[in-house]
Amino acid sequence: MQGKRVVVLTGAGISAESGIRTFRDNDGLWENQRVEDVATPRAWEVNPGRVWRFYQARRRQLSEVEPNPAHEALAELSDGLEHMVLITQNVDDLHERGGSQDVIHMHGRLETLRCEASGRYERRMKDSDLVDDFLECDCCADPQRVRPDIVWFGEMPMHMNEIYAVVDACEVFMVVGSSGHVYPAADLVHIAQANGAHTILVNAEPPLNVDYFDEVHLGMAGELLPGLVQGWLAPSG
Repeated sequence: MQGKRVVVLTGAGISAESGIRTFRDNDGLWENQRVEDVATPRAWEVNPGRVWRFYQARRRQLSEVEPNPAHEALAELSDGLEHMVLITQNVDDLHERGGSQDVIHMHGRLETLRCEASGRYERRMKDSDLVDDFLECDCCADPQRVRPDIVWFGEMPMHMNEIYAVVDACEVFMVVGSSGHVYPAADLVHIAQANGAHTILVNAEPPLNVDYFDEVHLGMAGELLPGLVQGWLAPSG
């Protein structure tokens, strides 16, 4: 990988190994809630209190989990390469706490809240910011209600122009812990492969798009990635 342009995309599986539940269980529920009830613009319109309490509980959970060896291995990989971009579908801060910098969060972030009026986001993680009552912004002269700074189903993911540009240009594209169910993230491997990139998968089980990967490593990312990274960073010859 040395000297090559590397892009890494991570999904819910890497966070699950730290104890954060994946966004959708086998029964179709998201942490015992229907996705339609807590993760769509319509849900926020119809019952904002339920949506707010759901995300406040997820925000409080951040203090109960820690980065795992997979997060730390990706930070080590980034430090050892000249050109690496880390994109995540996850909304937690485990990559940053594991040592990674400049992470692209395509589905938003739990640590930040977004003003409904201005669209600006603020990092709000004090104890007083984690209550079940609605909060107001700090950016408007007349403070407005804030919403979770999360991309809900039916909304456009963030930073897509930047993401498409780096995937178009990459020479190695690696996916860690992603089911291949969620679009447009699941399409990125197709774009990378079509442009001649070497594609690598590290996942607990084969995802829907497994056939698009040149190199497949099945197992827990926290167990596999540290050794893989050591090999990728080892001097050749």
